Amino acid sequence: MNDPRLIPYATLLLRVSLGVMFLAHGFLMKVMTFGLAGTMGYFGSLGYPPVLGAVVALAETAAGIALILGLWTRLVSLLAVPILVGATMQHLGNGWVFSRPGGGWEFPLFWTVALLVQAGLGNGAWALSTSALTGRRQAVTA
Repeated sequence: MNDPRLIPYATLLLRVSLGVMFLAHGFLMKVMTFGLAGTMGYFGSLGYPPVLGAVVALAETAAGIALILGLWTRLVSLLAVPILVGATMQHLGNGWVFSRPGGGWEFPLFWTVALLVQAGLGNGAWALSTSALTGRRQAVTA
């Protein structure tokens, strides 16, 4: 079963799912639960500059909003890859299975791959493309 009419909706499902995950991790967890100060303290305890915690929290929140709305989907997906590569590297020593103490590396690695797939697919259905913001028309592809 290969129906090209479903591709934009499958792409939409991936885009919104990734966006919701970024909001859950960036806004709900890092901003609302731990707070920016707590997130910065955690990053500092790992040996990173504490301000990087705030940058990551805000970048994940912005990426989540952009992906859900379908704004700059390819660019946002590619710009978020280094964050997930960093998360994968941070969890490498914990082994497989993200439910382990400290979290495993398979979830952030899968998330990284999903972002690359999203970058390849583009906006999908029901996206506020950048053309809507700039007034330029965008070619429609099936």
